[in-house]
Amino acid sequence: MSGCDTLLAELGLNMERHGELVENLGRTYREKVLSQPDRPASMAYFDSAIHELHGDRIREIFEARAAGRKMIGTFCIYVPEEIVFAAGAIPVALCGGTAWSIPYAEQTFPREICPLVKSTLGLAFSDTCPFAPLEDLAVGETTCDAKKKTWDILGGDGFHVLHLPHKKTDAARRLWLREVRAFAGRVEHLTGVRITARSLGQAARLMNRKRRLLGRLAGFQRSAAPPISGTDALVVMQVALVDEPQRFCGAVARLLEELRRRVRQGVTVARPGAKRVLLAGCPAVAGNYKVHHVIESSGALVVANESCTGSRYFEHPVDARRRTRGGLLAAIADRYFRIDCSCFTPNDERVRSVVRMARRAKADAVVQYVLQYCHTYNMEAVRIAEALQRAGLPSLTIGTDYADQDTGQIRTRVEALIEGLRS
Repeated sequence: MSGCDTLLAELGLNMERHGELVENLGRTYREKVLSQPDRPASMAYFDSAIHELHGDRIREIFEARAAGRKMIGTFCIYVPEEIVFAAGAIPVALCGGTAWSIPYAEQTFPREICPLVKSTLGLAFSDTCPFAPLEDLAVGETTCDAKKKTWDILGGDGFHVLHLPHKKTDAARRLWLREVRAFAGRVEHLTGVRITARSLGQAARLMNRKRRLLGRLAGFQRSAAPPISGTDALVVMQVALVDEPQRFCGAVARLLEELRRRVRQGVTVARPGAKRVLLAGCPAVAGNYKVHHVIESSGALVVANESCTGSRYFEHPVDARRRTRGGLLAAIADRYFRIDCSCFTPNDERVRSVVRMARRAKADAVVQYVLQYCHTYNMEAVRIAEALQRAGLPSLTIGTDYADQDTGQIRTRVEALIEGLRS
């Protein structure tokens, strides 16, 4: 048994099931990511980071906790990472993107709920999630009904819920600011560290740097001859949710420098005549590459990604010029309240944003990716499709889960869209 395996066993994981999980994740990654031709050499760091999610990253967090730091598990990008970093804690996204774990969740939860929720819970229920034994606090939020009811079941002393208002009014903004302040208090109580204006400012500048780098990556992705695929850009985003931020920023900076060289040398991942697609809608967390892979292996290219594992994560910096703790907490709350989740109503901002992103990326079409039973994105897809039609942009809405059984059907629909664009 390797050193990491010994640690995982000590953490209480079911090692037989964990081996099955890792084998499943590795096979998916080889087939849908590593199989791409002519990938940037700098992607090796991000490939390794995905591989080490159940290895070196676990050991790193284990050692940090032994030194007194706390780990905070998150389920959504509405959790302000700046507050976590300002208290010296470690935020890690806990969302699951594999179909392998879903049967374990369905022993307790209904089948008719979001696959992301089921995959995440299934990893915990099967004793295969290495982060679960390490987390000192889990933070949920009220972005969908399935999650809200899940928190009712899982809630306890080690759980905190951020109540996100579903209207973007002044009253809702004030309510959200109170939630952010309460979260800061909870993190201070957990860590025993006073969050100061200085630590908040440092954390905000770090996160702003991370967002700028990811924004530059998105710029290469939507360029006329992209030097990186949408699938690889997705991998970088998935690593952003779990990696140590300073190290991650260094790796992205190195990738960007390589992409500049590839542009100068005329190296592109786009096939001749490849159609450009904006992918909009639900997130694709680590383990989930299905729709990206289908689109890009069908001859098109994902040139922009409007999702929580895309633009919603890195858009809008925090105003780090504020000088007081209260001012910085307000700036952080304002930044996160600008995220265009489908949970808001009315949601004209997101409808306009998708059209604007498609035009900026010079997309030939938009594919709306909707996870099964994600009712808000599924319903909002109707309005967005209508807005795209008025803008003269073809679109396709794909409703799916994490299983591969419908891959052929999705490919047929994507290929029909591409053929229609060509003709």
